[in-house]
Amino acid sequence: MKTFVLSLGGAIVVPEEIDTNFLKKFKKLILKYSKNNKFYIIVGGGRTCRKYQAVLRGLGIKDSNDLDWTGVAATRLNATLVRSLFGKSALSEIITDPNMIPRGKSSIIIGGGWKPGWSTDYVAVSVAKKVKAEAVINLSNIDYIYSEDPQKQPKAKPLSQLSWPELRALVGSEWVPGMNLPFDPIACKLAEKQGVKLIVANGRNLSNLEKIILGKQFFGTEVS
Repeated sequence: MKTFVLSLGGAIVVPEEIDTNFLKKFKKLILKYSKNNKFYIIVGGGRTCRKYQAVLRGLGIKDSNDLDWTGVAATRLNATLVRSLFGKSALSEIITDPNMIPRGKSSIIIGGGWKPGWSTDYVAVSVAKKVKAEAVINLSNIDYIYSEDPQKQPKAKPLSQLSWPELRALVGSEWVPGMNLPFDPIACKLAEKQGVKLIVANGRNLSNLEKIILGKQFFGTEVS
């Protein structure tokens, strides 16, 4: 039995509206492999988080603690949605603190955010270390990590292999509420320290995710 930790980007779950078509297919894939494997799925806040934080900023709210708690609430809302999707196949309690992972016989455990200053990427890395998973599989809306922002730089190159120092040079060193990067800078530091590998892949490409689960060649970026 293998243990997988998935950091499921909120932008995949809620790109504009809740993507029920994706969720149905995602559920089917995870259930297919959950009989012989264990899955910890940490869900991000995505568009839900950013909409609320944008409203707060528009109302003059600048306190990063308030902005972050709003983000945490968004991740837990999305996590509850995903947990409900799996019904009795998933543990009824979601992870809200990576230091207190709920116990149970279920092979599917869903989680959300923790507290201000710590992203769901950080939660995923913390969980991976505690459950002895080899890697965090970060499922976002990009196929690879790129040398530059591909939306701003058309000539940005996809990177299939990176070291942690190389990734940290790309993402910086500070966490900002609602930030949109390939991986949280603080989580990068923790993963490097703990020896946790990172795989970044497009979460919408479920056949590619299946290849990752099966240990086959896949499209994406591997960081170690």
